[in-house]
Amino acid sequence: MAVRAAVLPAVDAPLEITGIDLPEPGPGRVRVRLAAAGVCHSDLSLANGTMRLPVPAVLGHEGAGTVVAVGEGVTHVAPGDGVVLNWAPSCGACPACARGEVWLCANALGGAAEVHARRADDGTDLYPGLNVAAFAEETVVSASCVLPAPDGVPLADAALLGCAVLTGYGAVHHSARVRPGERVAVFGVGGVGLAALQSARLAGASTIVAVDVSPEKEELARSAGATDYLVASDTTAREIRALTGKEGVDVAVECVGRAVTIRTAWESTRRGGRTTVVGIGGKDQLVTFNALEIFHWGRTLSGCVYGDSDPARDLPVLAGHIRAGRLDPGALVTERITLDGIPAAFGNMLSGKGGRALVVF
Repeated sequence: MAVRAAVLPAVDAPLEITGIDLPEPGPGRVRVRLAAAGVCHSDLSLANGTMRLPVPAVLGHEGAGTVVAVGEGVTHVAPGDGVVLNWAPSCGACPACARGEVWLCANALGGAAEVHARRADDGTDLYPGLNVAAFAEETVVSASCVLPAPDGVPLADAALLGCAVLTGYGAVHHSARVRPGERVAVFGVGGVGLAALQSARLAGASTIVAVDVSPEKEELARSAGATDYLVASDTTAREIRALTGKEGVDVAVECVGRAVTIRTAWESTRRGGRTTVVGIGGKDQLVTFNALEIFHWGRTLSGCVYGDSDPARDLPVLAGHIRAGRLDPGALVTERITLDGIPAAFGNMLSGKGGRALVVF
């Protein structure tokens, strides 16, 4: 039986909502009926070729749903169970996994090169964009890509744990390691940025500055924890220093992936400050520094993959914060859409207007 899905036919091509034929789950595979899926900027990075993975593909990597069927050997979930999709499962055997750095697993995206389904109209092979192909009514994934949904967290909220919340929380708590009383700036108020703002508040930051190109996002940013809001400009770094006694913030979290934003985030930190880059930029985004300023400022600039998170370890922690009211995944959602609304949501992200759309099935 065919299910409907959002298919990327080629890089830079418009998404198509069409029928796909899914195989039955073989050994070590799980079939999931989606409850919700987040529309994330990483999907856009795949669609425009910034991230190079096989196409045509079913996009969507942030989702949750209910297990429909399992293949031979799957024991940690069963039909009827709620699950969260994990788009970057660790293999447990590569050098990164051996070091405990599962977010850097060398084989995490191996499943993206395997045929996932076929178009119902012409039989064309389709790949799972980022392993899990969540922009579909149902999906079939490796058992390593599903984690039991946390108790007490609705599946629509749990869908956002698979990327936005894990990434934003991890950027603040694992990568930047924000301490109580520190001052934080978050660049980009999309889904990950909003999660980072909530997480900075949870970490006890004293000043939380949100920066975005859109003035309309101020109320959303302040509700997530921002104490100050700036519309991005050529003077952003200077304005942040003015808000912090001319010193700069202790930590900047960049969620955009543009050279100018990364450079501004770095300049916004104090001497000895820390900048964590979460945004996925293209190869053409070149960030430059001179040797003297690197020495003089003593700042740290670091990349951050998936929030330096281990989903198996961190999902229960996040669930505890959600149940206690300290984190609210639902507050990251700016609009709830159907599968047919995904192309328009992509357009909003391209224009800089997108927060986090949630596809509800």
